[in-house]
Amino acid sequence: MTATVPRTAPSAVTHEVTNQPPPLSGHDVADDPVLIEGVRREGAEWYLDDLHRIGRLAGSEETQRWAEEANRYEPVLRTHDRYGHRVDEVDFHPSYHSLMDVAVSEGLAGSAWADPRPGAHVARAAGFMVWSSTEAGHGCPVSMTYAVVPALRRSPELAALYEPLLTSRVYDPGLRAPGGKRGLLAGMGMTEKQGGTDVRANTTTAEEQPDGTWRLRGHKWFTSAPMNDLFLVLAQAPGGLSCFLVPRVLPDGSRNTFRIQRLKDKLGNRSNASSEPEFDDTVAWLVGDEGKGVRTIIDMVTMTRLDCVLGSASGTRAALAQAAHHARHRSVFGARLVEQPLMRNVLADLGLESEAATALALRLAGAADRAQRGDAGERAFLRLATAVGKYWVCKRQPAAVAEALECLGGNGYDEASGLPRLYRDAPLNGIWEGSGNVNALDMLRALAREPESLDAFGAEIEAALGADRRLDAAWRELRAELVLTEDAQLRARRLIERAALVLQGSLLVRHAPTAVADAFCASRLAGDRGLAFGTLPAGTDFTALLDRLPR
Repeated sequence: MTATVPRTAPSAVTHEVTNQPPPLSGHDVADDPVLIEGVRREGAEWYLDDLHRIGRLAGSEETQRWAEEANRYEPVLRTHDRYGHRVDEVDFHPSYHSLMDVAVSEGLAGSAWADPRPGAHVARAAGFMVWSSTEAGHGCPVSMTYAVVPALRRSPELAALYEPLLTSRVYDPGLRAPGGKRGLLAGMGMTEKQGGTDVRANTTTAEEQPDGTWRLRGHKWFTSAPMNDLFLVLAQAPGGLSCFLVPRVLPDGSRNTFRIQRLKDKLGNRSNASSEPEFDDTVAWLVGDEGKGVRTIIDMVTMTRLDCVLGSASGTRAALAQAAHHARHRSVFGARLVEQPLMRNVLADLGLESEAATALALRLAGAADRAQRGDAGERAFLRLATAVGKYWVCKRQPAAVAEALECLGGNGYDEASGLPRLYRDAPLNGIWEGSGNVNALDMLRALAREPESLDAFGAEIEAALGADRRLDAAWRELRAELVLTEDAQLRARRLIERAALVLQGSLLVRHAPTAVADAFCASRLAGDRGLAFGTLPAGTDFTALLDRLPR
């Protein structure tokens, strides 16, 4: 039988790739004038060398690979071992652990609380913004670990035991007795399926034991990062809703009851495991006073809301960097995109949005730093401004990322660009730690119960009065509308939006180049602004705005 000789395949027809931008890698993510100016302004100039070092690592090809793999290979729940023993563990891809290791070792988790230098929380905020721009999901356990410290301090004995490990710069994953680890991560469990935001409707119960511990029974609906070591959990005690510390592993090394029923199948944030844990005779320790659970855990929520603002400002900046990079290298109709008037308008408008978000985020970080050092005025400002910033910066991120994605056309819709992941992640911060309505209502609550917060907020804005007539007029109008009337809740979104824009305008008028402040006031505080990005008016100094874009 004669063997059949295969035909020779015709020569492959290929093409030369032209007019495609090079990969955006090998750069310093922190090489951003807006970020650097804000860090200096808020008192952390001493951190800039470290920030640039983190920025170079964030911009590396290796880190970009970690980010892609951590999301492509999602966390996997193992409820039992091979013998049938309940283990309730979540396995992560090694790239997730690489991202976490950098975040913790660089002090982006709890370390700022152990740093006595003025500006330590600003430094941590800037580092968090730069590093989380590479991958948002692992920022969740980092943020919660940062935020748990002030709440835990309401019980000095527990704080003395755990705070040194929560502020450690050692990433030590795995479930072991807390006392035997070199560093700890923390989380929180508030939400239940029947209550959601209304945590006072929670049904998880707590019973005190003769040894002073408590036992919890109930089911939480949304608890992220279930492999963290410690959790602050709300439960109903005889004296009312209370806050409890729940370790995954007890001091004697035995596993606490923390049954993970399933992991959430989320829109984005897929590198971060979010779970539904069930407590059944779960050992816990009371944090703060019995019946004062909301008051206790709100210390943690305030800090996680700050991180929502930081994360959204970071995600917006990351998308803008991709759009600007593409436009600088892509040519259409005989000219680079960045040279064409309509694209220049879009990029400049996105740059304004990003700069205003970054300025506000760092101002909040500065206020947090000074408030925890005893500045009552900054604490009052933070009370109102955090709700305002959380609402607006997080609300604007999805629109800004979508516009940046569109700048790349079909390339932006392709997963390889990384922008689809940024887009899927974008809505999260607007939901986590209170949706838009929750923060609008929180603003009303602050206005009604803490008038000193409005005084501090007003003083911040009025520091810029007289420099721009549009800002002056916007503040006069807003000040009159902030009088609480019967329809205040109906108007709450309008009020909080205007409050955010006026606050951002004040920051930019005082601290940004004249061209930036003028364009912001013209497009956000006065005039007939279009609903889409790219509608800045004629006469805008586009060159000056484009010079502020990240490279």
